[in-house]
Amino acid sequence: MSVASSAKLLKTVLVLDAATCLAFGVLLTLGADLLGEWLGLPSNLLLIAGVILFPCAVLMYVTGRQATPSPAMVWLIIIGNVGWVIASIAVLLLPAISPSLLGSGFVIVQALAVCLLAGLEYRMLASTGKLATA
Repeated sequence: MSVASSAKLLKTVLVLDAATCLAFGVLLTLGADLLGEWLGLPSNLLLIAGVILFPCAVLMYVTGRQATPSPAMVWLIIIGNVGWVIASIAVLLLPAISPSLLGSGFVIVQALAVCLLAGLEYRMLASTGKLATA
């Protein structure tokens, strides 16, 4: 894959990540109470998680719309995504939270999706040759 096509795909993945963050943020903030009941997760946790996603979506979108995405910003997004995955796993391991089976599945599936996006962002950043310049 050429550097130009890698950079274009990186930009596409960043904008896709932004769109999923925005959609998930809306879902979690507007549906926190209902989702909390269905998933067995604290509604305030879902609400806070949703609110956190809005500035993340803006950062991802702005970075993805740059002519050449800043490697430092892409690294920040990758690290943030990895942090989200770790926090998701921690939610499942905390004794104070006991999600339903649906809730556990929900957390696992979204963590896998975020992990996939982080992996794609890393791979595309590496393909641009700017991995070490961040």
